[in-house]
Amino acid sequence: MPREESEYLLDMLLAARKALSFTEDMSFADFERDERTVFSAAKAVEIVGEAAARVSKDTRQAHPGIPPWRDIIAMRNRLVHAYFEINLELVWKTIRDDLPDLIALVEPLIPPEAG
Repeated sequence: MPREESEYLLDMLLAARKALSFTEDMSFADFERDERTVFSAAKAVEIVGEAAARVSKDTRQAHPGIPPWRDIIAMRNRLVHAYFEINLELVWKTIRDDLPDLIALVEPLIPPEAG
Protein backbone atom coordinates (compact mmCIF):
# COMPACT_ATOMS: atom_id res chain seq x y z
CA MET A 1 0.00 0.00 0.00
CA PRO A 2 1.46 3.39 -0.94
CA ARG A 3 2.33 5.73 1.87
CA GLU A 4 0.45 8.95 2.47
CA GLU A 5 2.18 12.23 1.75
CA SER A 6 1.83 13.18 5.41
CA GLU A 7 3.86 10.11 6.40
CA TYR A 8 6.91 11.40 4.51
CA LEU A 9 6.49 14.81 6.09
CA LEU A 10 6.23 13.13 9.49
CA ASP A 11 9.40 11.15 8.74
CA MET A 12 11.16 14.44 7.96
CA LEU A 13 9.93 15.99 11.19
CA LEU A 14 10.83 13.05 13.42
CA ALA A 15 14.28 12.56 11.89
CA ALA A 16 15.06 16.28 12.19
CA ARG A 17 14.03 16.21 15.85
CA LYS A 18 16.24 13.18 16.43
CA ALA A 19 19.27 14.84 14.85
CA LEU A 20 18.79 17.82 17.16
CA SER A 21 18.32 15.64 20.22
CA PHE A 22 21.42 13.57 19.42
CA THR A 23 23.55 16.72 19.38
CA GLU A 24 21.86 18.60 22.21
CA ASP A 25 24.29 20.24 24.63
CA MET A 26 27.28 19.40 22.43
CA SER A 27 29.90 21.65 20.93
CA PHE A 28 31.21 20.97 17.45
CA ALA A 29 34.42 19.64 19.01
CA ASP A 30 32.39 17.18 21.09
CA PHE A 31 30.39 16.20 18.04
CA GLU A 32 33.34 15.45 15.78
CA ARG A 33 35.00 13.34 18.47
CA ASP A 34 31.89 11.25 19.15
CA GLU A 35 31.64 8.64 16.41
CA ARG A 36 28.27 7.34 17.58
CA THR A 37 26.70 10.78 17.56
CA VAL A 38 28.19 11.62 14.16
CA PHE A 39 26.86 8.38 12.73
CA SER A 40 23.38 8.68 14.24
CA ALA A 41 22.98 12.38 13.48
CA ALA A 42 24.17 11.94 9.89
CA LYS A 43 21.72 9.04 9.47
CA ALA A 44 18.89 11.24 10.76
CA VAL A 45 19.82 13.99 8.28
CA GLU A 46 19.93 11.36 5.55
CA ILE A 47 16.39 10.28 6.44
CA VAL A 48 15.20 13.88 6.27
CA GLY A 49 16.53 14.05 2.72
CA GLU A 50 15.17 10.69 1.66
CA ALA A 51 11.70 11.55 2.94
CA ALA A 52 11.90 14.97 1.25
CA ALA A 53 12.70 13.26 -2.05
CA ARG A 54 9.50 11.23 -1.70
CA VAL A 55 7.30 14.27 -1.09
CA SER A 56 5.38 15.03 -4.27
CA LYS A 57 6.41 17.89 -6.53
CA ASP A 58 2.96 19.40 -6.02
CA THR A 59 3.46 19.53 -2.26
CA ARG A 60 6.97 20.93 -2.65
CA GLN A 61 5.67 23.65 -4.95
CA ALA A 62 2.83 24.42 -2.55
CA HIS A 63 5.37 25.02 0.26
CA PRO A 64 8.24 26.97 -1.29
CA GLY A 65 9.08 28.52 2.10
CA ILE A 66 10.60 25.26 3.22
CA PRO A 67 14.37 25.54 2.78
CA PRO A 68 15.24 24.58 -0.75
CA TRP A 69 13.93 21.09 -1.26
CA ARG A 70 16.73 20.48 -3.74
CA ASP A 71 19.34 21.24 -1.06
CA ILE A 72 17.69 18.91 1.45
CA ILE A 73 17.69 16.09 -1.08
CA ALA A 74 21.25 16.89 -2.22
CA MET A 75 22.48 16.59 1.36
CA ARG A 76 20.98 13.10 1.54
CA ASN A 77 22.64 12.14 -1.73
CA ARG A 78 25.99 13.40 -0.50
CA LEU A 79 25.72 11.47 2.77
CA VAL A 80 24.77 8.26 0.97
CA HIS A 81 26.98 8.35 -2.10
CA ALA A 82 30.03 10.17 -0.73
CA TYR A 83 29.92 8.70 2.77
CA PHE A 84 33.72 8.40 2.75
CA GLU A 85 34.24 12.17 2.61
CA ILE A 86 31.49 13.70 4.73
CA ASN A 87 32.11 17.28 5.77
CA LEU A 88 31.29 17.17 9.48
CA GLU A 89 31.15 20.95 9.71
CA LEU A 90 28.43 21.00 7.05
CA VAL A 91 26.47 18.27 8.83
CA TRP A 92 26.82 20.20 12.11
CA LYS A 93 25.73 23.47 10.48
CA THR A 94 22.76 21.73 8.88
CA ILE A 95 21.64 20.28 12.20
CA ARG A 96 22.16 23.47 14.22
CA ASP A 97 21.16 26.14 11.70
CA ASP A 98 18.76 24.54 9.24
CA LEU A 99 16.84 21.80 11.04
CA PRO A 100 15.15 24.04 13.65
CA ASP A 101 13.66 26.14 10.83
CA LEU A 102 12.70 23.04 8.89
CA ILE A 103 10.93 21.62 11.94
CA ALA A 104 8.97 24.83 12.42
CA LEU A 105 7.88 24.81 8.77
CA VAL A 106 6.99 21.11 8.56
CA GLU A 107 5.16 20.77 11.90
CA PRO A 108 2.03 22.63 10.70
CA LEU A 109 1.78 20.33 7.67
CA ILE A 110 1.41 17.21 9.82
CA PRO A 111 -2.19 16.22 10.58
CA PRO A 112 -2.73 16.21 14.38
CA GLU A 113 -3.56 12.49 14.42
CA ALA A 114 -0.23 11.65 12.70
CA GLY A 115 2.12 13.58 14.97
